[in-house]
Amino acid sequence: MKFVVFDVETPNGANRAMSAIGVSVVEQMQIVNEFATLINPETHFDRFNIELTGITPEAVKDAPTFPELWEVIEPIFSDGILIAHNAPFDMGVLARCLHSYQIGWKPYAQYACTVRMSKACYPQLCNHRLNTVSDFLGIELDHHKASSDAHACAEILCVCLRSGMELRPFLRAYDMNRCCTLGGNWR
Repeated sequence: MKFVVFDVETPNGANRAMSAIGVSVVEQMQIVNEFATLINPETHFDRFNIELTGITPEAVKDAPTFPELWEVIEPIFSDGILIAHNAPFDMGVLARCLHSYQIGWKPYAQYACTVRMSKACYPQLCNHRLNTVSDFLGIELDHHKASSDAHACAEILCVCLRSGMELRPFLRAYDMNRCCTLGGNWR
């Protein structure tokens, strides 16, 4: 099974555009490929997002736009199960970007969330934020940097799967047109 682990950063609270993305591809419980880039969101930046991510309008002015980037990452995203930490957020941003640019993709995307997986694996933790789980597992993290967040999420996925956790109970379907998770498990 191939997993496409990703993390996005956004320029503002609308969560309809990306300012960065990190992708880690996992096969046979190993990270086999990684990719990260800034993205020109073609929209305004909120101060909160700049302070959180360190990404400024000046930093992305020469970066690819989402449609340019999508041409590169679409084959990767179409060839695996999508994974993210707090996946409904990242899946929603992805769906809204596709919709904003009127880019057609598949109507439903299969995904799993490492927040849910880490809750099942490590119920004793006080919370299951990416930094908390990473600290607990000894995973290096430069939080709110898309490449580091995606890498840490991929490591968490691998640790959970190596512990014997089955992925099937955590699989979901995301309705890419309506920007929402469908009820029940994806089989």
